[in-house]
Amino acid sequence: MKILKNQFKKIAVSGLSASVLLPFVINTNSTVLAAEAPEVDAESALVVDFETNQILLDQNADDQRGIASMTKMMVEYILFQEIEAGNLDWNTEVTISDYAYQVSQNYELSNVPLKKGEVYSLEELYQALAIYSANGATVAIAEQIAGSEPAMVDRMHELVESWGITDYEIYNTTGLSNASLGENIYPGSAAEDENVMSAKGIATVASHLLKDYPEVLDTSSIPSMVFREGTDDAILMKNWNWMLEGLLHERPNVDGLKTGTTPFAGANFTGTSMEDGRRIITVVMGAGDGIENKNQRFDETDKIMDYGFNEWEAASIMEGNTVLEDVDPIMVRNGKEDSVEVMSAESLEYLLPNGVEQEDVTWTFDVDEEALNKDGELEAPIEKGQEIGTLTFTYEGENLGYLDGSEHNKVSVVTAESVDRAGFFSVIGTWFSDFFGGLMERF
Repeated sequence: MKILKNQFKKIAVSGLSASVLLPFVINTNSTVLAAEAPEVDAESALVVDFETNQILLDQNADDQRGIASMTKMMVEYILFQEIEAGNLDWNTEVTISDYAYQVSQNYELSNVPLKKGEVYSLEELYQALAIYSANGATVAIAEQIAGSEPAMVDRMHELVESWGITDYEIYNTTGLSNASLGENIYPGSAAEDENVMSAKGIATVASHLLKDYPEVLDTSSIPSMVFREGTDDAILMKNWNWMLEGLLHERPNVDGLKTGTTPFAGANFTGTSMEDGRRIITVVMGAGDGIENKNQRFDETDKIMDYGFNEWEAASIMEGNTVLEDVDPIMVRNGKEDSVEVMSAESLEYLLPNGVEQEDVTWTFDVDEEALNKDGELEAPIEKGQEIGTLTFTYEGENLGYLDGSEHNKVSVVTAESVDRAGFFSVIGTWFSDFFGGLMERF
């Protein structure tokens, strides 16, 4: 991890009136020779650091596009919720409905063969969903959880909106076009409707899934498995994620997460990998059609994974409880001490592009106007750790922010020590001094 020593230009904050409590630049920038983000041969692309949700690459990641079978990550999340709540378990028996059967018999789609009225375990249906993107199995799981697919879609709407995703269209649990579902479409939708979300939206889904239910990787990382081995239903399921071990585009450490392909959406892939203790999430959308160019989505994912791992480095920008020695102490009114030093309230770690050094970081100190009186002073008594402002850092170059839309590049600034209130006569003396001083200014 890169450690940046914080060097500040001396600034004074005491005695400032509220009207001029403006940001103070504490350092100056120099030219940054950071690696440029690669051009990605896809309509949209995104790279996100898993631990922090910091965005490392953004190519049209707010554009709304078809998500196809990446939709199934929402079904997985709700399934894990139900198991966690004790409403279902992996041995739960699921009876295949006429609708789930019909979907499963369409061999132009990704499917495992299901028999109408047959009982399957929830686990084997989930494995078919996660490994083979089986659409009939997905419908069966949705019906088991919510009673019907439309009811499950309603739950999916509630789920993504609880995560702050408001710009989306979700009509079914599979990501197929409604045209593939016959008469079993979401009320009020049309045959041509298809699920739509942005790369940032689908990365948000993936982030919550991985953070809340990391066990999803136990199944998403399986390169191949035989569905219902030893039965008439047996079929070899090869994972559509060709970046897994032993498959065509194998990349070490890739363990998920979900592909998606329809004529409307093109070829999509939400990938994830961990290298040197750091996990990233990648999304490519519209990377060709997935038929004429079957390799494109994986080639482009490989490219942006290289960028996310190799061109960014974790940096300790600020350590917690660091006294800002080059920032003038803040004056204290009616205190046993005349001033108090300030310090950072917490540490701040950030991923910086390779090439960004200490001298490239700019710090801005904003004093909270409400924390000071009109003369820019703190009123005693003061407790250690009393918040009086924020420290914001930036670096030259594009700061892409975080998946939730925030910047996360701020540190609270607090008092470094306590200051007791001065004695009665000292406070009275200050009052008289201020009073008669004010009179003198009038004459």
